[in-house]
Amino acid sequence: MKCAFALLLASAVFPGLLTQTQAQPAPLIHGHAHNDYEHQRPLFDALDRGFCSVEADIYLVEGQFLVAHDRWQCKPERTLQALYLDPLRELVRKNGGHVYPNGPDFTLLIEFKGDWQTSYPVLRDVLKQYASMLTVFRDDKKETNAITVIITGHRSREMFAGESVRYAALDGDLPDLETRDSANLIPWISSNWSQSFKWRGNGPIPDAEKAKLKEIVTKAHEQGRKVRFWGAPDKPAFWTELLADEVDLINTDDLPGLQQLFAAREHK
Repeated sequence: MKCAFALLLASAVFPGLLTQTQAQPAPLIHGHAHNDYEHQRPLFDALDRGFCSVEADIYLVEGQFLVAHDRWQCKPERTLQALYLDPLRELVRKNGGHVYPNGPDFTLLIEFKGDWQTSYPVLRDVLKQYASMLTVFRDDKKETNAITVIITGHRSREMFAGESVRYAALDGDLPDLETRDSANLIPWISSNWSQSFKWRGNGPIPDAEKAKLKEIVTKAHEQGRKVRFWGAPDKPAFWTELLADEVDLINTDDLPGLQQLFAAREHK
């Protein structure tokens, strides 16, 4: 009886936690919930479908990180801690050190909407409070934990200058494939699909574009990095092609659609 009451209390504090307890989805290691906070239940809509990567855009407002796509959408109660860090910490505690029970690593992609010079020092102090669940980088050596934070948006290598301990890594661009930066510094390469490719998911991908895509993926994998494309068609034909070409992360706003695609592939 006490356990049931505690579970109900936790679900009131973190909406969606009860659903997570009752039914565990198959973790989707290739699913990335783009602009996750725009869903009805930020974080938990993605968790209920097994996503292992979510994205949160943040603005620094009066010392607090508020989650929103545009500045005018910011609300004081929608903090990074309330929507993401606190419920994730509760899940990691409940699930013995994982977001999903015995599940894979989880990624929280944080996009700076303001300048990193102002935002990063504050974010570092925030993340330090959650270090017990975060992947930490000490002298560029990775200590894997339940959740890896990657910073995108208005970011720079300069953020980490002089740090021997980091609580986050950096989201890279295609030109970063030509550098010698460690995969522990830049574990991801994220690129605007439309800047490199014309194919929009209608009919087969042209041979030249398929070869170019495979070259990007191969180079990234040789360097120990993952690949994600944004600004891309968000439909099954496109997702299927990217998976066939070993793109690591499928960027989507259609959480149920991508979950259904993976379920169909499992049953083939």
